[in-house]
Parts: sequence; structure tokens; C-alpha cells
Amino acid sequence: MSMTETAIKNHEELFPDYKSTVKETDPELIEIFDNFAFDEVLSYGNLDARTRSMMILASTIASQSLSEYKMMTTAALNVGVTPVEIKEILYHAVPYVGIAKVLDFIHATNDIMVNRGIKLPLEGQSTTTPETRYEKGLEVQKSIFGETIDKMYEKSPKNQLHIQKYLSANCFGDYYTRKGLDIKTRELLTFSMLLSLGGCEPQLKGHIQGNLNVGNDKETLLSTVTQLLPYVGYPRTLNAIRCLNEVIPE
Repeated sequence: MSMTETAIKNHEELFPDYKSTVKETDPELIEIFDNFAFDEVLSYGNLDARTRSMMILASTIASQSLSEYKMMTTAALNVGVTPVEIKEILYHAVPYVGIAKVLDFIHATNDIMVNRGIKLPLEGQSTTTPETRYEKGLEVQKSIFGETIDKMYEKSPKNQLHIQKYLSANCFGDYYTRKGLDIKTRELLTFSMLLSLGGCEPQLKGHIQGNLNVGNDKETLLSTVTQLLPYVGYPRTLNAIRCLNEVIPE
């Protein structure tokens, strides 16, 4: 087996002049993976290189794949993803993955950016205050999910209502309202993280509908699942496709 011309070209675009140590010790695996991921899979779908790179970054954070994340952060910068966008992907992961799982990725990102001469901290992207975060977060929630949010509040037991308020003020008010990424991109990132986490199928189906509501159609979602397949494996891919077909039947 040998690397296809397309795989070599696509790999070089992402990782110019990169020398893989694994290729020296496990050449057959690298040939199989690179031909699949950088030729066969890349030929499918409607995601451009920037969007694809951002979704893979989100997926590697959710999967706790720090080594792959560091490689893909360099690749993302190489194809035009901005430092602000990369930071916003990290921040957006906090309410979905948890700070305990994101912190090492922040440190790794800071190291990469400093080594590339990017001055930190970057310009702030927050648009809310402690006084406005709940109101503005609720507004964003409703713009994505509509009357579903009112029903969630109505159905919530009193001793669990604080979680609904946290979702509005924290998840959406503190994070979704930030600049640097638009709502369509943030919803697609959420979809990528949830399918990569696994075990979040109810939330995944909710955000499939959310993606539809903000303009990410089934082709875009299926393209995202396909591009993440080499990084998350078949079980999580098939679970995501099952959820996708339940929410948006063929």
C-alpha cells in the first residue's frame, strides 16, 4: 500500500513539512489512516477546510485527545482559522465538556500560540455583564429553540429550576453571546462535541433540531459526522447518524 496523491496533497496543506515519527514505526497504520482520513473522507460533504478543522478541534477536546488536538490546532492555523476562533472553541467547550477536561487544552493552545508569536491574552469577546447575562442568554436560547425553552421552564420541578436558569445565564448568556464565532458555527460545534462525548443522545437530538433552526441543514450535519468519523470511530458515528435520522427522517 502507498499514500494516494490526494492524501499526500491534503495532508501537506494541513501539516506542511511535518515528519511523523509514527510513520517510521507503524507505516502500514499511517498509510491506512491517511488514505482514509485525508482522501476518502475529505472527498465527502460540504465543509470547507476551515470549518472542518474547527469541528475536529471541538471533537478532540470532547474526546480528550490532547496529542491530536495539538496537531490539529497547528493545522487549523495553517488553513486560516484565527487565534480568536480557536480560543472561542475552547471556551465554548467549557459548558459542554467541563473545565476539568478543557484546562489542559487551554494550556496547550497557549503554548502553541506563544511559539507562533501570537500575543496573549487575545482581545476580549464577552458581550454580557452579570446584570444582563440571564436576559441575553434566554434571548439566544429562544432564538435557537423557540417555545421549547418556555416548556422546559414550565415542566421543571421547583428544586431543579436553578439548572434551567444556569443554562440560560451561563451556557448561553456567558458563552453563546460571545463574539468571535457566529451562532451557526457555535451550534455546529456543540453538535460535534456532543456526538464525540457519547452518551448524550437526548441532548444531541435537541441540538440537531437547534442546528436546523439556525440554518445548518442535514447535509451539513452529515458532512460533519463523516469528517469526524476517523477521530471518534464507528460506534459514535452510527449513534449520531441514528439521532440525525430520527430528527430529520430520510
